Amino acid sequence: MTTDKTNEIITDKTSEITDKTSDKTTENHPGTKEEKGISAPLSLGEGAGERLSGAEALMLALKEEGVKTIFGYPGGSIMPVFDALYDYTRGEKKAFNHILVRHEQAAAHAAQGYARVSGEVGVCLVTSGPGATNTLTGVADAMMDSTPIVVIAGQVGTPVLGTDAFQEVDLVGVAQPISKWSYQIRRPEDIAWAVSKAFYIARSGRPGPVVLDFPKNAQTHQTEWKPAHVDFVRSYIPYPNPEQAAIEAAAELINNAKQPLALVGQGVELAGAQNELVEMLEKADIPAARTLLGLSALPTGHPLNMGMLGMHGNYAPNLKEQECDVLIAIGMRFSDRVTGLPSTYAKQAKVIHLDIDRAEINKCIHADVAVVGDCKMTMPAITRLLKKNVHREWRDSFKPSHDEEVEKVINPAIHPTEGPLLMGEVVNAVAEATHGDAILVTDVGQNQMFAARYFKYNKKRSIVTSGGLGTMGFALPAAVGATFGAPDRTVCMFCGDGGFQMSIQELGTIMEQQAPVKMIMLNNNYLGNVRQWQDMFFNRRKSFTKMLNPCYEQVAAAYGIPYLAVTQREHLHEAIQQMLDTDGPFLLECAIKEDDNVLPMTPPGKSVDEMLLHIDI
Repeated sequence: MTTDKTNEIITDKTSEITDKTSDKTTENHPGTKEEKGISAPLSLGEGAGERLSGAEALMLALKEEGVKTIFGYPGGSIMPVFDALYDYTRGEKKAFNHILVRHEQAAAHAAQGYARVSGEVGVCLVTSGPGATNTLTGVADAMMDSTPIVVIAGQVGTPVLGTDAFQEVDLVGVAQPISKWSYQIRRPEDIAWAVSKAFYIARSGRPGPVVLDFPKNAQTHQTEWKPAHVDFVRSYIPYPNPEQAAIEAAAELINNAKQPLALVGQGVELAGAQNELVEMLEKADIPAARTLLGLSALPTGHPLNMGMLGMHGNYAPNLKEQECDVLIAIGMRFSDRVTGLPSTYAKQAKVIHLDIDRAEINKCIHADVAVVGDCKMTMPAITRLLKKNVHREWRDSFKPSHDEEVEKVINPAIHPTEGPLLMGEVVNAVAEATHGDAILVTDVGQNQMFAARYFKYNKKRSIVTSGGLGTMGFALPAAVGATFGAPDRTVCMFCGDGGFQMSIQELGTIMEQQAPVKMIMLNNNYLGNVRQWQDMFFNRRKSFTKMLNPCYEQVAAAYGIPYLAVTQREHLHEAIQQMLDTDGPFLLECAIKEDDNVLPMTPPGKSVDEMLLHIDI
């Protein structure tokens, strides 16, 4: 689709969304507007009837959506908006806190971090051309991980669209496959409608990113301001009505199960259904395992929590997927990192799949019963039909495999007695020092897997990581966003030396904002995850994975950020406490064993029950 087309094509996971607004909520909506975070109908509101520039109309439209924080970077084609923003970040009109990032990709990742911990829509504001395309990695990341963000990008004026004007890119066309909706606002009269629709689509149903392309003349031309409220889009059904027959069939399977196992995904967190999850699990006595993005949906210490799923998850739940008789997948998409070899996955089990997105049903794993709907609604409906049950023998059967992992993997990883520092012991020490109450932000690679495995989660919305896309450089900007999304919580960011350098410029953002990110760099002088695969599968041919690193102490000093380096085990706990006791940001560099490997591991192309507790390299 080229930018000179006026019609919109909206690609959603479940359907094409065509253009229509209404004052009525969709009939398929399961709850009140307040329950789903959709604003009540607008009054005429501030500025109604005044003639304003499109740029100022955007400010009022964002205010109507309750936006408080914007992550952005100015440039030529978005300059009128930034000029209007000047008045809305100070004085009597002050409505927004604008965070100037150092790269547009960081704006999208910061918006993701903000959204993931707050449950609100993250917002970023960038210019056209490279400014817009720089955000697209974050857009794709948000699409894969169902994160609600709205990207507003400048564009060249409509008279020169299609002429290869300076910094012109067909953003709508490029963004369409990786966003929930992309749209070009060509007239200032359409701003209120487009913004309201963007936020509605981003936050409703299965959340996701929306991209608004904003030509410069639409920013500067005048319009009469009138608020708009979109809570309905024809053919878009964000909250499908679950079928009663499916609910009854699911309950019957669970009631008759001897060895049920629940797989808990991020959909539980997105729906705010953590309590409903616990009620269902406890009533039917169902052991549960969590996906990477669903780790904080069930507290670490809950007796029915059997650990983490996936390639580097816990041993027992991965094995038990191949033994259970009923598998209940809740708000998860059967990623290849969870299933291993799909043709051998859970063939003995009846599969119940609860998901809000019909497109996920049977996409990877066949579901015997599909319950399509918001799990905050579907889980209680199933729970009401469940019998009080006890599966003590089945639960106890997880223990031998768990104990084996503790002995062979976990204890050596978190309680080593000699040799260099290990990633697992650093993560475990930070988790103990924060008592499981902190927010974990990770980069991608070994640091991500060690952090996910050994951190503790007592509170909801406590993990921010790039799951589906696996974006290195994600952690620093996402952690900045998380500090604004949850200012009352400690944000601990783990990264490797490789990922840290991919977004190292965001230390400037941290410096300017004094964002209290506790940065823990696990420095092994390698691109660790790739190095591990090279050792395992490429005859130890370490092709361009060795890193020559800068002096991070001097880097931190240049940005005025407190710094400590830990090379000896006996100094670790004291250094962590000093980091946590320091107001504002802190960089803790830990010198890690270079060939530390993430275990257990399901080798690629293998079944989940072929998981390895030990590798010989």
